Amino acid sequence: MEQERAYWLAWSQISGVGPILQQKLQQHFGTLSAAWKANRTQLGEVEGFGSQTLQKVVQQRSSLHPEEFLSKHEQVNPNFWTPADADYPRLLLEVPTPPAVLYYRGKVELSENLAQKPIVGIVGTRKPSEYGIRWTRIISTALAKSGFTVVSGLAAGIDTESHVATLKAGGRTLAILGTGVDVVYPAQNLQLYKEILNSGLVISEYPTKTPPNRTHFPRRNRIIAGLSRAVLVMEAPMKSGALITANYANDFGRDVYVLPGRIDDYPAQGCLKLLSQGATPILKELDELLKMLGAIPQLDVIDTQEIQKLASPELHSKLPPELPPELQRVINTITSESLPFDLIVQKCQISTGEVSAALLQLELMGLITQLPGMRYQRS
Repeated sequence: MEQERAYWLAWSQISGVGPILQQKLQQHFGTLSAAWKANRTQLGEVEGFGSQTLQKVVQQRSSLHPEEFLSKHEQVNPNFWTPADADYPRLLLEVPTPPAVLYYRGKVELSENLAQKPIVGIVGTRKPSEYGIRWTRIISTALAKSGFTVVSGLAAGIDTESHVATLKAGGRTLAILGTGVDVVYPAQNLQLYKEILNSGLVISEYPTKTPPNRTHFPRRNRIIAGLSRAVLVMEAPMKSGALITANYANDFGRDVYVLPGRIDDYPAQGCLKLLSQGATPILKELDELLKMLGAIPQLDVIDTQEIQKLASPELHSKLPPELPPELQRVINTITSESLPFDLIVQKCQISTGEVSAALLQLELMGLITQLPGMRYQRS
């Protein structure tokens, strides 16, 4: 298998031969090493190999020695899988365009690669509303506490919120990059990237030092969809990478779930389109969502109750003796009468993101309740 690994890597270096043609080569010749030794006439029998592609293959193949190239490549890129490796993610082998080379950094958990531990994708807009942020945190927390691994793309917005909430809940998260696994984009997610490496995994089909490229990000979305048993779209306008991921998920036979939004909300337009095409709406009953996603680990009753508090917290009459300063600042502005979110932000004089995070924690603790219209009151 080590020899075949070298040929998957070698074929990935030939311009014009992408994942689809690599699959066809393997199907036609049985192995990529056999395909490498095939002459021009034999290669021409493979569907998709036109005269220009054949010319590129003949020219580039003559100057590339697979075993030598593998040895040199591993010095710079020590950690990667190919479809010839036993640890290559099983679910990706089911899709028509599995990456020939999949680089990774962080902590490998083989139960994920073997499709024994369920992975759920969460994607959405880079400019989410407070509603989208709140429910991304709620659902990511629920998934983490229920034993799921959460996968997203490390982008700003929904991706970031999903990774952060999963880590805070003690869960495991995978980040699929459109850069090399050593290149952080966007740069402001450097600390998040480091935290993911500590307990999760960063994955890319691009080698070390590959910079951001606008064509890479739509392609990486197929990896998110391919690794996932289901994809959750939290918020997405009509032109959104999240919709690309959802389309891949449909093509790959994965379930697609969508957070419903108002018809006049710009970030919800893509979600409403997906719903009209048959996607399953994400509703408030989190236990039902977890059942539909096929939670394998048996949920502990207490954990389930704690998760539900995120959406419908129980009333508690007593405050804990001490709260962190940022939480105390927010709860001091809230009384028994409901206050709108904007007024709470104004009174606290801190950023909307910080207020939103504090409100979420206070809800989880059962100290406040959210009412319709983004209004909050003491529990």
